[in-house]
Amino acid sequence: MSEEESTARVSFGTKIFDDDGNELGKIRAFDEHGFYVSIDDGIEALSGEHITAGAPGEAELMWRCWECGEIGQIEDIPEECPACGAPKEDIYYWQED
Repeated sequence: MSEEESTARVSFGTKIFDDDGNELGKIRAFDEHGFYVSIDDGIEALSGEHITAGAPGEAELMWRCWECGEIGQIEDIPEECPACGAPKEDIYYWQED
């Protein structure tokens, strides 16, 4: 691994490619196990039912901070957590009931 590769930062929305250069998707979340990739066009590909809560018991798609648990509207993903200042890399998709 080159120095450039070892110091490269990945963040929410970073495109991920396989060894042949084919795009696999974009990073949508991080946790202690690694990162999660959205294989669709991300939030833009989700239907209105996924974005907003419908009937009672249906989930609403939100963002959540890994560090402090702050939650916000998915349409307004911040560059850093407004509550604790954690970087965008610590923000991931969250389904809120």
